[in-house]
Amino acid sequence: MFTIGKLANQAGVTVETVRFYQRNELLDVPESQGKQRYYQQAHVRRLRFIKGAQAAGFSLKEIKQLLVMDARQDHAQVRSMARQRLQQLEFKMAQLAQSRQALLSLTEACESNPHEPCRIIAAFEHEI
Repeated sequence: MFTIGKLANQAGVTVETVRFYQRNELLDVPESQGKQRYYQQAHVRRLRFIKGAQAAGFSLKEIKQLLVMDARQDHAQVRSMARQRLQQLEFKMAQLAQSRQALLSLTEACESNPHEPCRIIAAFEHEI
């Protein structure tokens, strides 16, 4: 059993993060035992799940939906959300690759023409 401080430490989050997740119904608040609340290993797993889902790009709203789906063992819906998130990530990666290529081209143009106005600044003024 853990106090809230030890729980936060075990999960790699802050105490305020634990409380935030509790206020947003992502993590249950255990019963008080005297003046203290004690958390279980299941709370650590839940916090790690939330962090992992966030790292994959899911919003807290989506994470809450994933938790509901998990409780119902609705694996098909979880897979559907994961596929949708993959599509969003692929789109974002394509946008980032395009931005990277534009910056590379602008940097090379700026380096090859040092006596002309900076192409990078000019491009940003007119949007890439």
